[in-house]
Order: sequence, then C-alpha cells, then structure tokens
Amino acid sequence: MELEQIITEHIRKSISVKESILSNPAIKASIKDAATATVDAYKRGKKTLIAGNGGSAADAQHIAGEFVSRFYFDRPGIPSIALSTDTSIITAIGNDYGFDRLFERQVHAQGAEGDIFIGLTTSGNSENIVRALHACKEKGIKSIVLTGKSGGKASELCNICIKVPSEETPRIQESHILIAHIICCIVEEELFGNKK
Repeated sequence: MELEQIITEHIRKSISVKESILSNPAIKASIKDAATATVDAYKRGKKTLIAGNGGSAADAQHIAGEFVSRFYFDRPGIPSIALSTDTSIITAIGNDYGFDRLFERQVHAQGAEGDIFIGLTTSGNSENIVRALHACKEKGIKSIVLTGKSGGKASELCNICIKVPSEETPRIQESHILIAHIICCIVEEELFGNKK
C-alpha cells in the first residue's frame, strides 16, 4: 500500500467515527450527562479520578492535566488525579496485590463519596477498570466510562457509559480524547465562564 494511501485511509476512518458520534443523539446525550455530572461534582468541592491502561493511561494523564492546569483560558485549577502516574504506588500495588487491583486500591484510598471516576477502556473489559467500578459503588463515587462499540463489562457497572462506535483501538482512543476535551470545555465554561 502506498504511504499516501495509508495516511488518507487513517484520516478518513477517524473522520468517519467522529461523524457517527455527531449523528448519534444517544452518544451526545451521554457526553452531556457526563459533563453535567462532572460539573455538579466540582461545584460541590469534589474531584475526579481518571484511569486507563497503555495509551488510555496517557489519555487519563492528559485529561487530569487539562483540569488541574487550564483548558481554553486562565482560571483556578480544579482537583483531578490520574491513577496511572505514581510509579511507587503502581509498583507497590502491583507487587503486593496484583495489577488487576491497581485502580481499585487507589479508588478506596484516594476517592470520597461524591467524587467522579472516569475510566478509559477501549474494550470495556479491562479487569483493573472493572474492579475500580465495583470500588466506586462501595464508596458512593459516580462513574463515567469511555469504551468502544461493545461497551464490555464496564458498561454494566458504571453510571454513564459513552460508547465510541468503532472496534478499532486507535479510532476509539482518538474519539476518547475528543469526548474528554468536550467535557473539559463544558466544565471550564460552566465553572468559570463568567470570570473570563
């Protein structure tokens, strides 16, 4: 396959998935629900806990950075923790309890009732995300999960599930960051838009 053809194909596939999201009222309603829940939590002085594996771990860190620093404009930072960033915590839990309990332990330790947990899992079946969702139920933490088309186990355990209509991991991850950026934009505007 010619390089130009590969480039064009990837761009077209990415656009196609985003057009599917744009034309799907249910997905847009889920994004709105997720943004509203996050705004409400922040208005009550709560925080977000964000988790994912691999590329989704990097996306979790990216999203937390947008909340804590800024998105479109200067404003006070808002509390957000990416659960994939502290290597001492990660290796301690992994060594002592196993990788599957990585986020569950952190939700129990760092989370409080009324917080928001955002889980990123393209398959919806990442065991450490699934276990974290059980911990959220135990602690009264509202959970939002971004998945792929099937939703997996996670879709049955969370409060809000945003399913990207694709089965290709790269396309799903590209849309996850788009959706997260929309949520960040709404949160920033709702909390600080009148102070710009």
